[in-house]
Amino acid sequence: MATLLRGVLRPLCAFRGSPGPLEGVPLRALSHDAGLLYPEHIPTSLLQKVLLAAGSAGMALYDPYRHDMVAVLGETTGRRTLKVLRDQMKRDPEGAQILKERPRISLSTLDMDKLRSLPEGSFGCAYLRFLDVNRVSPDTRAPTRFVDDEELAYVIQRYREIHDMLHTLLGMPTNILGEIVVKWFEAVQTGLPMCVLSALFGPIRLSAQSLQLLISELIPWAVENGRRAPCILNVYYERRWEQPLQALRQELGITEPPLRVEGLV
Repeated sequence: MATLLRGVLRPLCAFRGSPGPLEGVPLRALSHDAGLLYPEHIPTSLLQKVLLAAGSAGMALYDPYRHDMVAVLGETTGRRTLKVLRDQMKRDPEGAQILKERPRISLSTLDMDKLRSLPEGSFGCAYLRFLDVNRVSPDTRAPTRFVDDEELAYVIQRYREIHDMLHTLLGMPTNILGEIVVKWFEAVQTGLPMCVLSALFGPIRLSAQSLQLLISELIPWAVENGRRAPCILNVYYERRWEQPLQALRQELGITEPPLRVEGLV
């Protein structure tokens, strides 16, 4: 029994001691270690994935800002959905190019000087303002570890790294209400179990006023936009910096939010 428990818990120990993401390194089979499909890969059995999913779900529901637990939950429950998303990308010219080139979004890959030089109203200018106002960094996205397929590992990594772009497009801040609205949009768009759980259980921490606004106005708006927009993974955002924000929203079928949610919790 002790040997079994050690084997089951080994991925958790490896996850805790793992280094941060390798900035600018594509998710490809670069590792020479036996059984590793990409640099940060931690191979796990079905039983280990079940335990990781259960533990990370509990922690993520208790503290929605535990992004590491949210990441583990997404990796251990989303394999089937990731295959669907991967196939959608392969069928789309822009999505297929992203899958082929494997771009990464981090401070080491973004040209921050170029973003600062972009005109007011451009998508790149709006994205940079989002980062500055909310004091967030693209380097905070956890590397994929528990997906046992190199291509699917990139798909979920790409999903994580464009999260701030979605905030920008949807006009949502990073407070709890804003994150929940984005999760509703992502849940409709991707179908990832982690997004669905976050969308359903995230509102538990909201005030009565914010919950009423969420149910009556923001969820219907997020669901409608999620259904109308094409697959968000098929947009090469790094090549859209100069595009006017409103033009990109119009292209994707994203409308202005029905109200401002800054300051609401």
